[in-house]
Amino acid sequence: MSDLREDGFLGGRLTILQPVHGYRSGADAVMLAAACPAKPGDSVLELGCGAGVASLCLGWRVPLLHLSGLEQQANYANLALRNARANGIGLHVVTGDLSRMPSELRQESYDHVIANPPYFRAGTEASDAGRSAARQEVTPLEVWIDAGLRRLRPRGGLTVIQRADRLETLLTALHGRAGAIAILPIAARAGHDAGRIILTARKESRTPLRLLAPFIMHDASRHLRDGEDFSAAASAVLREGKAILWDDAKDS
Repeated sequence: MSDLREDGFLGGRLTILQPVHGYRSGADAVMLAAACPAKPGDSVLELGCGAGVASLCLGWRVPLLHLSGLEQQANYANLALRNARANGIGLHVVTGDLSRMPSELRQESYDHVIANPPYFRAGTEASDAGRSAARQEVTPLEVWIDAGLRRLRPRGGLTVIQRADRLETLLTALHGRAGAIAILPIAARAGHDAGRIILTARKESRTPLRLLAPFIMHDASRHLRDGEDFSAAASAVLREGKAILWDDAKDS
């Protein structure tokens, strides 16, 4: 992977190398990191870490985390390590398949697992193999959720960003194994359907599900000008590295 470019994240606070022609993480990875309620000293595993964007955004926001990533494609795993070193954030990366969890990760449990699984179940594959692997679902979404839950400590937290039309699959995979589920719809503009959702859940919890008010990415009713037109909330997350606050209910 020699054809790389530097992409700035969190208003330039992080500089991440990503492939010019392959898969490049964007706003979804930053939103995923912002939604993880990790605290200093916690351990976090990212399934499918790619070039490391979500893990490094989380590591920038929350100090003293023990960050690990699992990535199937060796070239992206190596790039994640390179990006971690360049940004001065500790990140342990394992190359492997989450459906056949590497032994060194099977022996570990984590306070948090985060994931941005591929969004598309079928269709024309991208010409670049790395982009195709990141976008086209080969490993079923249910297997991603099972792998995440298995790596969590009791009461550990799972955070996932996914297309809104995959919510039913997510809830089915979590049934009987996790609670304290909170669903944050993400809509491009007020009055529009949510295209994405962020879901958090806690392993072995019995706390009821919560459906939160939508997170609106853009204030205007339509795109009015060239350049960014993020809402204040979206800008705080994407440009300033702020957390998405869940206002947690009491867990039981």
